[in-house]
Amino acid sequence: MKFVIDASVAIKWFIPDCEEEENTEQAIQLFKDIQAFKIEPIQPTHWQAEVIAVLARLTPETNDQNINLLNALNFPVWDNLETYQQASFLAIKFKHHLFDTLYHAVALENLALLVTADKKYYNKAKNQGNIILLDDYQTP
Repeated sequence: MKFVIDASVAIKWFIPDCEEEENTEQAIQLFKDIQAFKIEPIQPTHWQAEVIAVLARLTPETNDQNINLLNALNFPVWDNLETYQQASFLAIKFKHHLFDTLYHAVALENLALLVTADKKYYNKAKNQGNIILLDDYQTP
């Protein structure tokens, strides 16, 4: 099964001991499931830039290491005109940032499941489908 992992989840892989982050156990399990080929990641093109931007702010001392580790993941990306059209539609419909709706658009187009820790976006978009909260993630 294909999964899209947004930045709110991916950053938890790099800072699992951060007390301010919730559900790091589920995030780590999700990563282990990717490593075990239980799920197949597919990402929007901007995902690495967004994760790096957050990590550079939160953990500047490990910035180079984080960039190298993120690059080594080598997750496939999805990029086409329809993705941007769908993401724009979602951004307008939910009055939400396009970078967040790009994850959801990729999930919808690939019959994948978006995993997010962003409760604000989830509450707006849950009825659109193909989205779960990290809180609810279970190994397939």
